[in-house]
Amino acid sequence: MLLGVTAGVALTLSGTLPASAVTAGATWELRDIGQRMCAPGGHPSTYFVAYVYGKWKDKITLGIRNLPPGSYSNGGAVWPGENYGNTILGFVHVSIAPAPPAVYVAELWASDGTVEQTNPIRINMREDCWSQGNPDIWP
Repeated sequence: MLLGVTAGVALTLSGTLPASAVTAGATWELRDIGQRMCAPGGHPSTYFVAYVYGKWKDKITLGIRNLPPGSYSNGGAVWPGENYGNTILGFVHVSIAPAPPAVYVAELWASDGTVEQTNPIRINMREDCWSQGNPDIWP
């Protein structure tokens, strides 16, 4: 019991909730696939993918927030009727503006109007994207 209390306090202090708390009441799940991108000088028009699994009856709206300065997302959506209990790929538009070299952690979000789920997206703004040892290109 003491271990459970300690874990609860640690989660409260870290601001992190277990996945089950985030998806409570949802019949669908936004699956995290560890998306990342290296974008020296920006990337004017591209997409990230939202892997949505399960069943839903309302449109799930998609977006990306906390992008590098000057960047934006037009979002996306997955519609009811397209899913049969499998994963549906939603495409989320993003335009990444040139920004100072840094690693930016954006947030992919999905919401059915009641439940919102998120996944991190790592955007590395470095000049040597294709060099060996870049974790956003090479494993």
